[in-house]
Amino acid sequence: MKLRLTAMAVLALAAVVPASAQYAPAGDKIKTEWAEKIDVENVWDVYPRPIMERADWVNLNGLWDYAILDKNSVAPGKYDGEILVPFAVESSLSGVGRNLTDQQALWYKREFDVPSKWSGKRVLLHFGAVDWQADVWVNGIKVGTHTGGYTPFGFDITDALNKKGENTLEVRVLDSTDKGFQPRGKQVTNPEGIWYTPVSGIWQTVWLEPVADTYISNLRTLPDVDTNRLTVDVEKSVDCGDVMAEVKVFDGGKVVATGKAINNEPVEISMPEDVKLWSPDSPFLYDLEVSILKDGKVIDNVKSYAAMRKFSMAKDEDGILRFQLNNEFLFHFGMLDQGWWPDGLYTAPSYEAMIYDIDKQKEWGYNMIRKHIKVEPATWYTYCDRVGMIVWQDMPSGEMCCPWQNRSYFEGTEFVRSAASEANYRKEWKEIMDCLYSYPCIGVWIPFNEAWGQFKTVEISEWTKQYDPSRLVNSASGGNFFHTGDILDLHNYPHPEMYLFDSYRANVLGEYGGIGYPIKGHLWAPDRNWGYIQYNSVKDVTDEYVKYGEQLLKLIKRGFTGAVYTQTTDVEIEVNGVLTYDRKKVKMEEDRLKEINRRIAHSLDYLNK
Repeated sequence: MKLRLTAMAVLALAAVVPASAQYAPAGDKIKTEWAEKIDVENVWDVYPRPIMERADWVNLNGLWDYAILDKNSVAPGKYDGEILVPFAVESSLSGVGRNLTDQQALWYKREFDVPSKWSGKRVLLHFGAVDWQADVWVNGIKVGTHTGGYTPFGFDITDALNKKGENTLEVRVLDSTDKGFQPRGKQVTNPEGIWYTPVSGIWQTVWLEPVADTYISNLRTLPDVDTNRLTVDVEKSVDCGDVMAEVKVFDGGKVVATGKAINNEPVEISMPEDVKLWSPDSPFLYDLEVSILKDGKVIDNVKSYAAMRKFSMAKDEDGILRFQLNNEFLFHFGMLDQGWWPDGLYTAPSYEAMIYDIDKQKEWGYNMIRKHIKVEPATWYTYCDRVGMIVWQDMPSGEMCCPWQNRSYFEGTEFVRSAASEANYRKEWKEIMDCLYSYPCIGVWIPFNEAWGQFKTVEISEWTKQYDPSRLVNSASGGNFFHTGDILDLHNYPHPEMYLFDSYRANVLGEYGGIGYPIKGHLWAPDRNWGYIQYNSVKDVTDEYVKYGEQLLKLIKRGFTGAVYTQTTDVEIEVNGVLTYDRKKVKMEEDRLKEINRRIAHSLDYLNK
C-alpha cells in the first residue's frame, strides 16, 4: 500500500518537524570533524567567562531569525530565514553563507524566557563579541549600543523585560569591513592571498545571567612575585564605599590566604611563603572566591582564579637582554596562530575544536602562542592559563595602507589617521587590554603588526606600557621600528635571519617559516594555494623546518630571545600550516618536530644554573 500525502498533510507534517531539522551548513567548502557533528540545540554550551563565574546562567546560542536589509531600514516585518548563533553570517556553520556589505544591516531576532527563580534579580544580557556595531532592543525597547568587533559587552535589561511570558530580543549589526577604519584583522571584501573572508555579526556566545542590585562587574588581578603579593581590584556596578570586598585564595580546596578592602580599595593579599609559581612546565592556578558584603551579608560572589607569575627581562652573562619568567631566563617559542576555521571562520565549531589547536601546540613543545591580529573568546585564554601557554596578544589591525608597495612606510613614515579613526583605535585597544588584563598567560602586548595602520608608535607604545606595566610591549612586530617598547621584532621569510640588533631591547624573530604543503582533499580552494615556499611531502617539509630550527639555535646565541613560526594551520588559500585547514592532517613528522622544538624552547636553560 502506497502512502499518499495531500499538500495539507505535508504542511502539517512540516509544522511538527523541529526547527533544527531545517538547518544545514551553507556552501561546499571543507569542514572540520567537529563541524560535521554540529548540534544546533547544543551550540557552544560551555560557561563563557570562567575567569569570573556565577553559578546561574542561560545560553542564548542556537537558531535565530535573520534578515539582511538596507543599512537605514527599520526592523524587518519579515525575516529571510534562520541563522545559527554564534557563527558569523558569512560562515558555513551559520547556515547562511552571505556577505554583508557596508550599505546593509544584518538583523537578528529571537524569543527567550527568563527563569522564574530569577525573580527579584537584575538580568544582564551578554555578548561575547559582535563584529562590528551592535544595536540591541528587548521587547522593542532600546537597551544599548556597542562598537568593536573583538570585546565582550552587555546590558542590564531588567527594566525592559515583560512581567510574564516570552521576551523578544532584536539585534542590528553594521559592519563596513575594509570600507571603514575599524580594526578587522585579515578580513577583506575580496579575499585573496593572505587576506580572508569577512566576519560580520554575532560570533561569540550570547547569554543571560542574574545579579543582585549591586554586583561585581569586573576583576583586575595583579600578581607580584617579588613581594609575594596578589592584588585583586573588585569593580562594582555601583560606586559605593559602604560595601566590603573579600577575596579567598584556595589551593586544592583549602583556603591558603584571604584579604579584605572597603572604600573601593583593591584587595591586597599576602600569599603563602611556599607560594606556587605559574610557568609553561608547571601552570599552577589558585582558585579564588570573590565576594562583596554589606552589613556583614554577602550580596554577590563569583569564582575566579589567579596565578603567581612575572614577565620581565634581564641581561645574560654576555650582556644580552633576554626574557625572564619568574626571574629565570626563558626563550619564548611559539606559533603564529590566527584562529580561523573553514566552517566557522572566526568561531571554532565547538569548545573541543578550539582547544585542539592549543593542545597540539603544547604537545609539539611550544611554550608560547602569538595570537595574530585577532582576539579569542574568554574560554581560549582560560585554557592557555590552565595548560601553561604564554600568549603574545596582537591588536587586530585596521585602516591599512599597503606598506609592501611603499618602502618609505618602513623607513620612518607613519600612517596618518583621521581623528575618528585614531579615537576608535585607542578605545578598542584599551577595551581589549581591559578584558584580557587578568589572564596570567598574556605576557606581551603588540599594538601594531608590520606597519599596518601604524601611527604615533612611541605614544601608543608608551601608553600601553604605562597602562599595564606588568607585561612587555612589542611596539611594532616586524614593522616600522622606533626606539620604544621592550622588544625589537624582526620578520623574515622563509628562513630565520637577524638583520638588526638593539642592545637596549629584547630581540625576537616575530615571524619566519611559512613552509607550504598543499594536500589534496584538504584545500579551501583546490585550484589556488599559496605559501612562501612549497614542498610535496611530509618529510621534505620536516627537513626544511628542522633546518630552520638549527639556524635559529645559532641566532639565539647571537641574541634572539623569542621566535614565532608561521603557522598553526592553513588558512583559506594559505597552505603553510603545520595542520591542514580542516585539522585532519599533520604536515610534519611529529617526533622530529617535537625534538627540535624542545631544544629551542629550552635553549636558555643553561643561564639558570
